[in-house]
This record gives sequence, C-alpha cells and structure tokens, in this order.
Amino acid sequence: MILGIDIGGSTTKIVGLQEDGSPLSMLRVRAGDQVTSLFGALGRYMTENKLALEDIRRIVLTGVGADFVKQDIYGVPTRKADEFNATAMGALALSGQESGLVVSMGTGTAFLYADVSGHVRHLCGSGIGGGTLGGLCKKMVGMERFGQIKKLALDGDLHQVDLTIRDIAPDPASTLHPDMTASNFGKLAEDASPADLAAGAVNLVLQAIGTMTVLACQSCQASTVILTGSVTTLDQAEPNFRLFEQLYGIHYIIPENATFATAIGAALCSLKGMDKSL
Repeated sequence: MILGIDIGGSTTKIVGLQEDGSPLSMLRVRAGDQVTSLFGALGRYMTENKLALEDIRRIVLTGVGADFVKQDIYGVPTRKADEFNATAMGALALSGQESGLVVSMGTGTAFLYADVSGHVRHLCGSGIGGGTLGGLCKKMVGMERFGQIKKLALDGDLHQVDLTIRDIAPDPASTLHPDMTASNFGKLAEDASPADLAAGAVNLVLQAIGTMTVLACQSCQASTVILTGSVTTLDQAEPNFRLFEQLYGIHYIIPENATFATAIGAALCSLKGMDKSL
C-alpha cells in the first residue's frame, strides 16, 4: 500500500491507500514537534493496522513538516507531494466533484481552484483558521485545545456576543436575514460566559472564512466549494455555510473524512505521478 502523510502545523494525519485506491484506515495525532510526531504517528499506525515495513510500497509526505525529512523513512521509498496539489486532489476525490473551489481550513486557510485534470491554482490564503480560534480562546477562556473549545462553544449564546442585523435594523433589506451577523463581538455583554466567548470566536472564524469563499468564487467563476481541514469538524460549520449557500447561491460540500483530504491527496498524487523525490 501507499501511505499518505500530512505533517501539518498542529496535527499529523496518516492514510493508507490499498492497491485499488481505497483507504485502509486513518489516524490523526497532535503535532508538538513535526518530526517526532511523524515517527510516532507512523509507528502507531503500523501497530494498529498490523503492518510490516514490507507491506508499504511507498510513503508520500506533504504539509509544512515534510521539508524536515531528507531521506527515506526506515528504508521505505519516500517521496513528497505539493501540499496544494494534495489538498485539491483529496478534496475532489472525497466529494466526487470534477472541479471547484477547495478550501483547506487548518491552522490557517488556503483557497484553491482545482479540476480532475490535475490543474490546481492557488488563489489566496488567510491567517484566519483553527490557529486563530485556539489563540483567541487561550486568551479569553484559558483553553487552546481544539476539542475543548468545540465542546465549550456548543453551550454558548451568540446573542451575548454578536450584533445582528435585527439589533440595528427594524426593517432590513430583503437580502439580509435578521439573524445575520452585523458585527462579530459587536454586542459583547459584560456577563458573557466563557461558553459565550468561545461561541463568538467560532462564529468569527467561520464567518470570516465564509465571506472569503464568496470572494474567491467570484475570482475563479466557481459555484461549488469543497471544505476540508480540521475546522470542518466544528458543529457550527455546517449551519454557517448553509446560510452562505442560501445568501449567495454557492453550493458548499463538507465531504466525509474532510480532515484527511490532504493526506489522502498525497497518496493519490503519487498514483497519478504528481509526486517528487526528496
């Protein structure tokens, strides 16, 4: 099999693709140090799936941590895939789409236009992403772990934090839903709870990314957006992007296993001959 490994800024993801291109299993571990995380995750993946080195035909690395690896891993042929290509190919494969705007929401956010022919264009990027959420919540509520923030934000009340169209316009324009956000953190109550603050931070990050997807679609004439990365696992992600869908007529897709799109794409790039030597 081929192992696709995405060594990100905060997590490492591993996916094993079998000979027919189907995934064996997927594993994600937190990355304090990228190299340590890579070898720890690889060892755990092989143990959990009862794999020997002889079972692995090739290892394909991608992500910001891939540049730290300069030689084959444990004697297994090791190659690299461009992160944008890997993300795009993985997103298209998981969503079943032939083309579209691919949005990778990890520590930061990247916006790509891609099609199944292998054409990938990096449109723009943003520093707003999961790292932003972690930093804001560390300062506001003393939490930076993604799982903790997700759980806390579910109990928050956005009316304690955000200013809505309803709050400032008794008779808004027909294109503006009364519950739309007019200003993130624009109505922050003095007694806002930690859960309220976490919910506000989640909303800010998702809505900022959502607005950027609309602008990115206009720049590449796309009408379909494929969302990938860890931020897609937030419970608030789907309802937020459904609202953007209603407002702008753009179709948003959060495919199953969206967190592993880049790791899957790395292995797929190798199958398509889009990888390169170390």
